[in-house]
Amino acid sequence: MIASFAIEWKKGPSFGSINVSEGEVVKGTIVRGEGKYSEKGFSTVGGPLRLEITVDLADADESTATLVMIDTGENPFSFFLRDVSGQYPIYIPAYEVAIIRTDDARSYVQIEQEIKVLELRTDLQQIEAEPEESYENAANQSREIASQTWLGLSRDMRIFGVGFRGVGGEERLWDWVQPRFHGYEVTLPENDDKPVCYRYMLGRGIGSTEGVTRRLEDGTLPILHATIMDKDVVYHTVSFVSYENSRLTAETLRGTHYLAADGYGHGHMFTEAQKNQREQLLQQELDQEEETVLYFQAIATNNAKVPRYAWFKNVIPNAFVLNNEQNYTFDIERGYVQFSEDRVCCVSKLNGSPLTAEETAILIPPGGTATFEFYLPHRPISRKRAEGLIRQSFTARREECREFWTNKLSKAAAMKLPEKRIEEMVNAGLLHLDLVTYGLEAGSTVVPTIGVYTAIGSESAPIIQFMDSMGWSNLAERSLQFFLDKQHDDGFIQNFGGYMLETGASLWSIGEHYRYTNDDEWLSRIKGKLLKAFDYLVEWRNRNKTDELRGKGYGMLEGKTADPEDPFHSFMLNGYAYVGMSRLAEILATDDPVRAGQIRAEAEALKEDIRQGLFTSMSRSPVVPLADGSWVPTVPPWVEHRGPLSLQTKAGKWFTHGSAVARDSLLGPLYLVLQEVVQPDEAVAAFILNYHNELMCTNNVALSQPYYSIHPWIHLKRGEIKPFLKAYYNSFAALADRETYTFWEHFWYASPHKTHEEGWFLMQTRWMLYMEEGSTLKLLPGIPRKWMDNGNVIELNEVATYFGPLTLQVESQLERGKIVAKVSCESHRKPESITIRLPHPGGITPTQVTGGTYSVSQEFVRIDSFTGNAEITLHF
Repeated sequence: MIASFAIEWKKGPSFGSINVSEGEVVKGTIVRGEGKYSEKGFSTVGGPLRLEITVDLADADESTATLVMIDTGENPFSFFLRDVSGQYPIYIPAYEVAIIRTDDARSYVQIEQEIKVLELRTDLQQIEAEPEESYENAANQSREIASQTWLGLSRDMRIFGVGFRGVGGEERLWDWVQPRFHGYEVTLPENDDKPVCYRYMLGRGIGSTEGVTRRLEDGTLPILHATIMDKDVVYHTVSFVSYENSRLTAETLRGTHYLAADGYGHGHMFTEAQKNQREQLLQQELDQEEETVLYFQAIATNNAKVPRYAWFKNVIPNAFVLNNEQNYTFDIERGYVQFSEDRVCCVSKLNGSPLTAEETAILIPPGGTATFEFYLPHRPISRKRAEGLIRQSFTARREECREFWTNKLSKAAAMKLPEKRIEEMVNAGLLHLDLVTYGLEAGSTVVPTIGVYTAIGSESAPIIQFMDSMGWSNLAERSLQFFLDKQHDDGFIQNFGGYMLETGASLWSIGEHYRYTNDDEWLSRIKGKLLKAFDYLVEWRNRNKTDELRGKGYGMLEGKTADPEDPFHSFMLNGYAYVGMSRLAEILATDDPVRAGQIRAEAEALKEDIRQGLFTSMSRSPVVPLADGSWVPTVPPWVEHRGPLSLQTKAGKWFTHGSAVARDSLLGPLYLVLQEVVQPDEAVAAFILNYHNELMCTNNVALSQPYYSIHPWIHLKRGEIKPFLKAYYNSFAALADRETYTFWEHFWYASPHKTHEEGWFLMQTRWMLYMEEGSTLKLLPGIPRKWMDNGNVIELNEVATYFGPLTLQVESQLERGKIVAKVSCESHRKPESITIRLPHPGGITPTQVTGGTYSVSQEFVRIDSFTGNAEITLHF
C-alpha cells in the first residue's frame, strides 16, 4: 500500500531524516522553501518549508500501527500515519510544525491561524478558566464508595473490621464484625480453619431505606459511632477496641513483633533467614496473655409518642441468609456465645445484665431507651476469662480508649483549617496510619503497612513522610528501620510482590527523614546499610551498560515496579534509584564528603542516562491531539516501547486493574518530575501533564488507583492552583469514605483502609499548606481562595519542615479590610526566605502590604533574609 503526507514547518530544520516503521520512504520532495532531499535525509537553509513524502507499507502488520519518525537534530518527533487527516491537521505548535495530507495546500502559518481563531482550550486551560474546585462540587459529580472501618490499638496486628448492612458494598444482610490479623481474616478450627465473621442485627432488618450514618468520635478518633434509623426507633451505636483486662495506655501497649505482622500482610517476602526468625517467634506473638476486644454498645431510643418495640439479634458466627446453628451455642444464663464450654467468642448484655435470648423484642416507652452491648475478643477465650470480660464497664473502657488516642494526637503537630472536613481528615488520617503500623512498642522496628498489604518502599513513603511532617520523627525512624532490617545481604531491599523499586524508594525516604531531623547519630548507625544499598544499585546499573542497550536503556535498571509483570527499563524504577542516590549523597556530604562526591557523580550519570532514554523515547513516540487543536509528544512508561501502551502502538494486553491506561498513567514518566530527573517547568513536563490529563484522567483524577499518579504535586510546583485543587478534591471525594474518611485503594472496592492512598492525600494537604523549595519555605501555596473568606483562620502549630518546626497563624479580617499572618520558624536551620500566598476570595489586589514584597501575579508576599519571625498584613 502506498501512502503520502506533507510536513509544513514554520522554519525548516537544518537537517533530518524520515523513518517509517513497517514500511519505507520511496519518495521525498521539497515543495516549498529551500533545501535538498535524498535517500539519506534532507537539509534546509531555514525559513518556511514544505516536504512531501510517499511511503510504501508493503511490510505493514495489521496488528501494529505504522509510526513515522521525523528525526531532526532539534525537536524530533513521531506520529501515527493513520492520524494524518484532512480535517484535523497534526499541529504541533511547540515545534512549529504540522503534518497534513498532500492535497492540503495550507502553510503552517495558515493552519495555525485557522486553529487559533476557533479559540479552543486544552482541558487544563478550561480548568483554569472555571471557578476553583470545592469539595461540595466534587462530591456532587463523583462516585461515593463507603468502606468498612478498621479498629484496633496501633502496633498490635489484632484488629477488627466493622461494617453495617450494605455499607462498603459487602455483607449486605447483616451488621458485622470481623477479627483480622492485619491483612488476613482470623480463621478458627470450629469453622474448618476458614475466616470467621460475626454477624448481628439491630432493628427489624433490611428494608427499602438504608438509614445508616457513621462518624468517628470527634471526627478523628478510632472510635466508631453509627446511627441506624428504623422508623420511630433510632439505634445509636459506639464501637472501639481495647484490652480484655489491662487498661489501655501508652505504657501497657505491647504491640506485635514486626516480622510476625509483616507475614500477615499480603504480598510479603522473606529471605530464608527472615522466614526462620518469624517461625520461631510467631507462636509467642499469637498466644498473648490477653486478647484485644471489640467493645460494642447500641442504645435504642423511642422517638414516638407511643410505646414502640426495639429488636436486637445477637452475634452469630458466620450467619448468612439463615441462622447458623451448627457450630456454636448460646448460654442463656451468662449471655455467652461459645463454640464449646471453654471457647467463648462473645459476651452480650441487655440493659446491664447478661443477655438471656439470642433474639429480643423489647417494648420501649416514648423517650425511653434500651441498651444492648457485646464484647467480642479477637479469638475465643476461656469461660473464666469470659466472666471477667462481661464485668467490664463499657463507659470506663470508652473513656480510657478516648484518652489513649487523644494523647497520641497531642504529641503530634496541630492544624486548624477553615474547612472542617479536611482538618478532621488530617487528624483521622494520622491515626489511620498509626493504627496499622505494627511492632513491639518498646522503641523497636515497626512495619508501616498499607491496606491489607505489608509495607512497600514506594507505597509506604508518603506514610512515613507524613509522620515526619507531623512531628512523629521517632515513629518515622522506626518505620524506616523496617526496610533496613529486611535488607538482603547484597544490599537489595525488597519486601513485596517482586517489586524491584524499593531500594531507591527507601533511600529517598531516608534522605527525606534526615532533612527533617538532621540526626547525625542515626545516620552514623545506618550508614553501612545505606552504602550497601548504593553499591547494589551501582552493580545493577553496570549490568545494563552494554552496547546492545545503546539508545534502549543503557545504564538504566530493569525490573517490575508494581503488580504487572513488566521487567523493563522503566522511568519510575530508575527515577527512584536516582533520587535515592541523590539524597544519599546529600546526607553524607558533611560526614563523608569524598564518598558523597562519588555517589553524586554516579547519581548524575544515572540521571543523564535516564534523560537520554526519556528524550529518545519521546522522539520515537506518537504525538496526540489536545482539546485546543494542538498535538503534543508522548512518552512510554519504559524505553522498550514507543508511546503510551494504551495507544496500542504494538498490539498487546495492556489493560490491568480496571483500566486501559493504568500502566501509562500510574507507573509512567510523570514520576521523573517528583524524582528530580525532570524539572517541573521543562517542556516535557508540560507535554506529559497535558496528554495525561486528557487521555488518562477524569476531572484531573487518574483512573483506577488515582493516588499512584503524582500530577497534583507537579501542578503545585508549577503554580497551577486550579488544576491542583481539581485533582485534590475530586480524588478524595471519590475514593475516601465520606463519613469515616477511610480510603480505598481502587474505585472498585479493592483493599479497605488503604493508607498509601491516604498518605498521599495527607502529603498533598501538607504541600498545599507548606512546601520547601531550595532555601525558600513556601507557605499556603495551594489553598483555595475561599479559605480567606472573612473570619477564617489557618493555624499550623509546630509542623515539621526541612528548616525546623514551623508555626503559622493567618486570620482573614476582610470586614476590617485586611488579612494578617504571623510566621515563626526559629531553628538554626531556618529558611533564607519565605513566601506566603494569601489570595483574596474575590481575586482583589491589596492596596498596601506590610512585612514583605508582594507579587501580584502569584498573590504571595516574599520575605528575604528571614530572621525566624515575621508578621505580614495585606490591606484591601
